[in-house]
Amino acid sequence: MTGPEFELEFKVRDYECDMDHVVNNAVYLNYLEHARHELLQARGLKFEELSKRGISLVVTRVEIDYKGSLVSGDSFVVRTRLQRSGRIRFLFHQRIHRQSDDRLMLDAVVTGTALNARGRPEFPPELDQAFG
Repeated sequence: MTGPEFELEFKVRDYECDMDHVVNNAVYLNYLEHARHELLQARGLKFEELSKRGISLVVTRVEIDYKGSLVSGDSFVVRTRLQRSGRIRFLFHQRIHRQSDDRLMLDAVVTGTALNARGRPEFPPELDQAFG
């Protein structure tokens, strides 16, 4: 895996919970996406510049193992590591830990690639540098 683990802290908001008073499973995808974006921006990637050139970063696969349930008011951290996977793919290894006891709540691997304006896979130099 490339570089140090990136951490981003969150707090569960009431409206993210379902009728059972736990975070809805789909909300976890938002937490993971936000952490991925913050990691790439911290590594110098500028999404607006890529977009102007017709390059889109896309998710092609998400694997999630739910280990526990967060509830309203829980503080938690998303820990993310970036890994290159072949010529055109990259992986984000992501884990969510509740801060009060560091309990693992979710373990995920998100696979992505970059597409050029023609919809073809392309690994731009900026993305290569993010793996630096």
